Amino acid sequence: MNIDIICPLYNAEKFVLKLQKSLLEQKNVNINNIVYVLTESTDNTEQILKQNNMKYKKISKEAFSHSLTREEEAMKSEADILCFISQDIVIEDNYWLEKLVTPIINQIVDATYSRQLTKYNNIEKYIRTYNYPNESMIKTKKDIEKLGLKTFFFSDAASAVKTSVFKKLNGYDNKDLIINEDMYFAYKLILNGYKIKYCADSVVYHSHKFKLKSLYKRYKQTGKFFKENNYLNEYGTNNSGSKLARYVFKESLKDKNIKVLFRYPFDMGARFIGMKVGMR
Repeated sequence: MNIDIICPLYNAEKFVLKLQKSLLEQKNVNINNIVYVLTESTDNTEQILKQNNMKYKKISKEAFSHSLTREEEAMKSEADILCFISQDIVIEDNYWLEKLVTPIINQIVDATYSRQLTKYNNIEKYIRTYNYPNESMIKTKKDIEKLGLKTFFFSDAASAVKTSVFKKLNGYDNKDLIINEDMYFAYKLILNGYKIKYCADSVVYHSHKFKLKSLYKRYKQTGKFFKENNYLNEYGTNNSGSKLARYVFKESLKDKNIKVLFRYPFDMGARFIGMKVGMR
């Protein structure tokens, strides 16, 4: 089965060459196209793309949408599998993509997502461990009672889906989603009887150092998403957040990670307040 990789870019000069190299080095897969969509940037991303003969489409800042930008390219695809990635993932395994798409090729599931780790010893390290454990799992409609909202956890920073299924479900329904477009689509997958596999052996590094202001803004957007898609709240939005907070505190305490413990109340506070403000 052939694969189209879709990757939005914005001010990506630090990432794009290394990312392209790691994609071209993937083994035992048939990559049909690598589709870069460049939002008008202020750095040298476009010059790098041109100099290295990398195909890309350019759009204005006003035209970018987390959901619609991906959806437009996905709907044009004639590949068997769509692979969505973000510009800042680091791929160190030449078999990452094979491990991601094999469960789809073998018709075990309809969508997959990779394990994400961070290279930083910060709060994100514990959040990644919580959301991306070291054991793979398949999620179906039957898991909703046990997993609640986590049934729909899915990340298009590194994911794959059958193109036919994406199109059959009408992608993101032509909605301009400011965040969590991946969860929106995962909900549709699960509720329509499809299966998602979390592939713990398909690993990427996705490292962030968020400032408190950025965290607040991000979670304010998340809160707005849950307000506009309030049917998701019945699956335990608040319970899911509190479980994560307890896990981070417990594990950082176990590790005696002083920097994380010092930042913890401010970090979790920014997330909590942002969510509450966004949901008003």
